[in-house]
Amino acid sequence: MMPRDNMTSLIQKIARQALTTFRNNSPAGENKVFLENHNKLRSLLAEVRAADLRIAPRHAESSPAPVPLHGPPVTYMHICETDSFSMGVFLLKHGTCIPLHDHPGMYGLIKVLYGKVRVSCFDKLDASPDGASGVQLSPPLLSFQKSSVRLSVRGSVGEYTEENTPCVLSPYRDNVHQIEAVDGPTAFLDILAPPYNPDGGRDCHYYKVLPAGSECAEKKAEVWLAEIPQPGEFWCGSEPYPGPKVSL
Repeated sequence: MMPRDNMTSLIQKIARQALTTFRNNSPAGENKVFLENHNKLRSLLAEVRAADLRIAPRHAESSPAPVPLHGPPVTYMHICETDSFSMGVFLLKHGTCIPLHDHPGMYGLIKVLYGKVRVSCFDKLDASPDGASGVQLSPPLLSFQKSSVRLSVRGSVGEYTEENTPCVLSPYRDNVHQIEAVDGPTAFLDILAPPYNPDGGRDCHYYKVLPAGSECAEKKAEVWLAEIPQPGEFWCGSEPYPGPKVSL
């Protein structure tokens, strides 16, 4: 399939629909118009393939090691960014993942272009380590550690390929998540709305799941997540985007 020309390209249509969907929207602003536009955006994303972005799939033979010994495990192709959203392509090498992290107050859409990803999600709950939750930590937290820990519940876990509809993340659901490459390298188109902005309170935070006491091992899906520095084995490089230009 030949990629579309720049102004009528599918990625141009996706970008315009993303701008329409997320411009002037806030997490409290979900209404009928927003939901209709969000559904249109999801439908457009469901159509996109690697060929539309002039990206050639990379195969497992080119990444034989479970974890790459040289170069970044993940790279990013920047497509466009406005005050309302950012869009680009993440490329994960075989055996790598984007560690557990959040999108505070942000929406996310992930559409796989090739390969397979597993997205494992959590939702934060309104509780503190001093609250009434029955999920006890082992060992218990020291007082200075409690400010960086949040009670959460395990959310969805799904595997996605290019044949699947987009994975949708919201400020309320599946906002803390990990993205793993499954059975080889993978790439996915990523939309974040609004973009990360540390000065505006939208910085990326990383987490790990804390072990619960043995008496809580079978207790529903609640866990404690501790905020941690960016894991040392993870960093993200950049690659040029080869696809049609986007004009907004």
